[in-house]
Amino acid sequence: MSAQIIDGKALSLSLKEKMRERIPQLEQEFGRKPRLAVIIVGDNPASRSYVRGKITAASFVGMDSILVELPQETNHESLLEKIAELNGDSTVDGILVQLPLPSHINEDKVIDAISLDKDVDGFHPGNVARLWLGRPCIIPCTPKGIISMIESTGVDISGKKAVVVGRSNIVGKPVS
Repeated sequence: MSAQIIDGKALSLSLKEKMRERIPQLEQEFGRKPRLAVIIVGDNPASRSYVRGKITAASFVGMDSILVELPQETNHESLLEKIAELNGDSTVDGILVQLPLPSHINEDKVIDAISLDKDVDGFHPGNVARLWLGRPCIIPCTPKGIISMIESTGVDISGKKAVVVGRSNIVGKPVS
């Protein structure tokens, strides 16, 4: 079998177009557009770029979004209060806290604070457990994207052997 190049940009655009078609149906069904809340703490340029991309993508597909920008010195309690506020907001469907967080904030406690059902990243321990158990859950986006790219080739991956380099909680473990 020869190598096959996967056009990730074309696949991404195709998926966004499908979402764009689905948003009006969701708006009609629920009386409003889906809304994503993105929280960023500090001024990390890479994080800011990633967040801009998420906000742009949400707008492209027709979703509403909220950008919560907090200063680097934001304390742990203030961030948890903001997450609790968004968890309780019925107009917010998904919450993404941009990682990494400043070193004085406990990332595990922040991830645990996000509502299981609003955990866009799929990092909440409940979503991780469901993933390992093969139950419906929110799957982290990078591993889900990798699998989607492979599936777009028509290759059936069930029963195949693969090497996954790395054991990170964000990519390596979920993709395996």
